[in-house]
Amino acid sequence: MSTAPTFDAAFLRQFDTLLRWRRDVRHFDTRALPAEEMTALLETAALAPSVGNAQPWRFVRLRTPALREKLAAHVDAENARAAAGYAEEGRRDAYRALKLHGLREAPELLAVFCDERPAAGDGLGIATMKEMLRYSCVTAIHTLWLAARARGIGLGWVSILDPDAVTALLDVPPDWTLIALLCLGYPEVPSDIPELERRGWQARELLADRLFER
Repeated sequence: MSTAPTFDAAFLRQFDTLLRWRRDVRHFDTRALPAEEMTALLETAALAPSVGNAQPWRFVRLRTPALREKLAAHVDAENARAAAGYAEEGRRDAYRALKLHGLREAPELLAVFCDERPAAGDGLGIATMKEMLRYSCVTAIHTLWLAARARGIGLGWVSILDPDAVTALLDVPPDWTLIALLCLGYPEVPSDIPELERRGWQARELLADRLFER
């Protein structure tokens, strides 16, 4: 049996720093990511916990330039539609001024899907909460996110899209559900402050306003 490691105070401080510097990145340097870095990131993501040890995440690396441009055009169209939904002109203009994806600049694009009927796990833990499979995929994404930042790599999660349209575009099995479209690359200017806060859209709120007891 392996001896459990001890994480000392210095490590905990470093871990806290990592969490504070894990930001959603939209502005990317176009330098390519080394192949070994992508391999390491995906292997680390696969260490995430999953319900029933089902490991339902399915990673699709987008390597085709034409497919990248179709995705970017789709997100741009959905972004314009979302902007039109803001009735107040000032808020609408503020929204339009935000850069909300790096699909054209990021050297790596990764789509993360959930296999809704994985062979692994034999259904353990999802009899009453099938969505636990999707939550498991989110833990893999967060694990990937932290691993990327620890290597100086930025990640941006693109959510202004039509999941059905993206799923059809990527031609994946019908039992797969889109969880995330991710941009990966070296950030132009790393920061420990969320971009939406820096741009005046929304500041982080206090934990006390989000914590309840019963």
